[in-house]
Amino acid sequence: MFELSHLRGFVTVAEELNFGRAAVRLNMTQPPLSRQIQILEHLLGVRLLERTSRSVSLTPAGRVFLIEARRILGLAESAARTAQRVARGEAGSLTIGFTAATSYTVLPRIVALCRDRLPGVDLVLKEMVTTDQLRSLASNQIDLGFLRPPVDHHDFGTVRIMHEPLLAAFPAGHPKADLPVVAVEDFHDEPMLTFSPYEARYFYDLITSILIRAEVTPRYVQYLSQSHAILAMVRDGLGAAIVPTSARTLGFEGVVFRPLKMRIEVMAEMLLSWRRSGNNPALPGFLEVVRELAEA
Repeated sequence: MFELSHLRGFVTVAEELNFGRAAVRLNMTQPPLSRQIQILEHLLGVRLLERTSRSVSLTPAGRVFLIEARRILGLAESAARTAQRVARGEAGSLTIGFTAATSYTVLPRIVALCRDRLPGVDLVLKEMVTTDQLRSLASNQIDLGFLRPPVDHHDFGTVRIMHEPLLAAFPAGHPKADLPVVAVEDFHDEPMLTFSPYEARYFYDLITSILIRAEVTPRYVQYLSQSHAILAMVRDGLGAAIVPTSARTLGFEGVVFRPLKMRIEVMAEMLLSWRRSGNNPALPGFLEVVRELAEA
């Protein structure tokens, strides 16, 4: 089959209709160029050019082939440019895991900034709980993950992108909803909705440790994996809850949030994690954007 050099030689001759001028443009001598055209015509089994001692012209087949040859060369050049941009991290794609909380806090800002800074990089977003993200990172199914601590894998890099206080959440009309500040002790023997020890282990451990430290024992009504599910049940009067501050952005009417007073202040953290051995060229640029937002 013909090579790209054959097509470049033919296109240049077809544009100049003169072998001498075409050879100068290609920075070569005329005999090798003539040989290229002969080889191309032999491979195709058709004449592309009519030659006389005074002129060169395109045959009907040559005119049609010129259109396709230019298209092929254009595709080859485009493919080369795209490969170079991907290698430089200016194009390609990143597959990113995220928790539900990230989608209504930092993730929209990061995506917007990346579309401005890295317009050639497609972001493939997958909502996943932290445990699924860790497995997907380890198996190379995602490039990065917005998740909750801890991240104990030796091959994972991490950066903290957010930390936030915890709030008490009560149904509107609850007697304690009128308090300006709610103490952890106010949850003693209170019907309580909280996070699942399986799907939301980070928040389960965090909140449980606060309650144990304060020697508080609530009456657990339901264990759930997501803040929005907890707040929906709080709104319907099934119990109170302790949730991260970001849960306020969910806009649940009928839920009253109050600052939570505890013996030792505890903050909920959000991390970004990635494989140190990851070889996606778009990764460094994305991390630079995230670090910029985290430091702002």
